[in-house]
Amino acid sequence: MKVLHVTKVQGVGGAEQHLLTLLPALRERGVDARFLSLDAGHDAERFHRALDDRDVPWRRVRSGSDVSPRLAANVVRAVRAESPDILHTHMVHSDVYGSLAAHILRTPFVSTRHNDDRYLLGPFRYVDRAFMHGVRRIVAISDAVRAFHVRAGLDAEKLVTVRYGLDVVPTPPSELTPEAAGIPAEVPLVLAIGRLIEQKDHATLLEAFARVHRTHPDARLAILGWGALETSTKALVRKLSLDDVVVVPGRVEPRDWLVRADVFAHTSQWEGFGIVLLEAMLAGLPVVATRVSAIPEIVADGKTGLLAPPGDAAAVADALTRLLDDGELRKILGASGLRRAHDEFSVRHMVEGTIRVYEEALRP
Repeated sequence: MKVLHVTKVQGVGGAEQHLLTLLPALRERGVDARFLSLDAGHDAERFHRALDDRDVPWRRVRSGSDVSPRLAANVVRAVRAESPDILHTHMVHSDVYGSLAAHILRTPFVSTRHNDDRYLLGPFRYVDRAFMHGVRRIVAISDAVRAFHVRAGLDAEKLVTVRYGLDVVPTPPSELTPEAAGIPAEVPLVLAIGRLIEQKDHATLLEAFARVHRTHPDARLAILGWGALETSTKALVRKLSLDDVVVVPGRVEPRDWLVRADVFAHTSQWEGFGIVLLEAMLAGLPVVATRVSAIPEIVADGKTGLLAPPGDAAAVADALTRLLDDGELRKILGASGLRRAHDEFSVRHMVEGTIRVYEEALRP
């Protein structure tokens, strides 16, 4: 079985991390999984190098403007050259251009939905439904994402949940370590990882940490990520007088930070899955997160972490303070999270679920 995965690549976020785990795992199971990159520049080369490291065959077409007849023609040409049994699209640009290619070439296609993006509840949902006409299966990465897309008008009978899977924490060493960033070895460290965009709501986390700082002046917060709000995030750090206790180092491999951290924080306003939550659990970290979308499917409140309402800085601060005050509770929640990650979110479960989707998609 030959499957060509397609997505627009700008860097390495959650969806790309998922593909870097899924594609080589599929190949190990005998699926000829390949990748077509709608290369939007930025940090795409980092993703392409990671594919090479995993021996995943790939090709690229350059992606410029969102609406491009030339891009459509190039995608059709690339898919025709690969001649896959199934085309597997990820994210909106790939859904649009991939579904066009699938219809023109009469290739069965499936789509994975990685988020509960709010724009799909507006007028664009009609466009989305049109491009999903003829799709064989739609994979949702969580039950919350599945329910959202049913609400957005997609066919419930075609939607199936296959959650992200991960077995180990990321292995590449961090280009900048906590020690090199000036964080003393003996102080508590709260870690957050995520793009600096409105969805991730790092403003609430910073406001919560400002409260924590009053009672735990030695504690530190690190926010790893990149995005449109980098300047405003750093400005808020200064406004809250947290310059000496908060670091925002940009895009950094997370391994050494996960090993060093004491608590993981994730304050998204909505979240399709949050693969960084799995990374934190596999590192044995207790999690403080918001009770939104798919997060309660991953973080068991009171068992592997503590959940707070979205946008509630006081509640997030209380949860962080509780964990910073109680080392034994941190150990209990962290160990439980590690077990849960292995038991419920393994790569094996993800691959087996994905192969079942392909088998169903190929049935007459």
